[in-house]
Amino acid sequence: MEPPAEVVKIAEYIREMKIRGAGRIARAAAHALKLAAIAYKGHDLGEYLEYMERVAQLLKSTRPTAVSLPNAVNYVMMRVKSARTLRDAIATAVRAADEFTSLSLKAVETIGRIGAGLLEDGDVVLTHCNSSAALSVIKTAFKEGKKLRVYATETRPRFQGLISYRELTQAGIPTTLIPDSAVRFFMKEVDKVIVGADAVAANGAVVNKVGTSMIALAAHEARVRFYVAAETYKFSPATVLGELVTIEERDPKEVVPPNVLASSPRLRVRNPAFDVTPPEYIDAIITERGVIPPKAAILVLKEEYGRMLEEELMRITLDIEDSIYPAQLP
Repeated sequence: MEPPAEVVKIAEYIREMKIRGAGRIARAAAHALKLAAIAYKGHDLGEYLEYMERVAQLLKSTRPTAVSLPNAVNYVMMRVKSARTLRDAIATAVRAADEFTSLSLKAVETIGRIGAGLLEDGDVVLTHCNSSAALSVIKTAFKEGKKLRVYATETRPRFQGLISYRELTQAGIPTTLIPDSAVRFFMKEVDKVIVGADAVAANGAVVNKVGTSMIALAAHEARVRFYVAAETYKFSPATVLGELVTIEERDPKEVVPPNVLASSPRLRVRNPAFDVTPPEYIDAIITERGVIPPKAAILVLKEEYGRMLEEELMRITLDIEDSIYPAQLP
């Protein structure tokens, strides 16, 4: 059985950035798995698991950098694979998808409440791209009665900052939209920077929308606090094992009009969607479990994925031993 048309459409929307923001992407992926489970018409558990795995791989292939996406898919699939009957497996997928969505939304709310304590009355805050978690911090502090002003970057080339601008102004928060390249010019007026994350590595480095690292550098130079708001499911367990986070590069047409590309065959355009901010430029990461220093990311990962990481390390060790000491043929 092929993935339902509605599931394929969700995958396309994620790939084309019609669904964007790491948290929204993760929740959309979980919802797609739920739809796929409900749509299954077969009668065999093994066939169902193969079908769901194909759907999982389709979703994972859409955005390689957003760790929240595979973590959301794995959250559902790990539970589905433990089911003993087809009926139970379908019900488990639906339940796990709903559970993940609920936990994700609650995490954003909790991050907002915790992070609001880091903002003071009268603060000028700068934010980049469109992060549900980062905006939750700003909006919660504003609801608590703190008078804030916000600078939101345009976030080229897809202008996600416009979404943040609309959300903040609709909440009644005075917000000014600025070009990404003007961040250093305005940094002297800023008290705090709050951004989101698409992935948090084991060493505390943060992968986020391209331009984040330059903002962190400008904030560091100006001695402005730089905070990252991120749900713990955005922490990357693979980085504990030494795997690097893949940085997605997107279509040059997002940067240069198609007619210019067509008329300039020798023009080379690169369009990375993300960059990496080193932990030294991050004051703290705001999670639903509390505010942590970047270097504590490894502790979160061990607590969240400890058993899985131990099993993976054991597998790698055995693979290495097999390559060094191959089993004797009879």
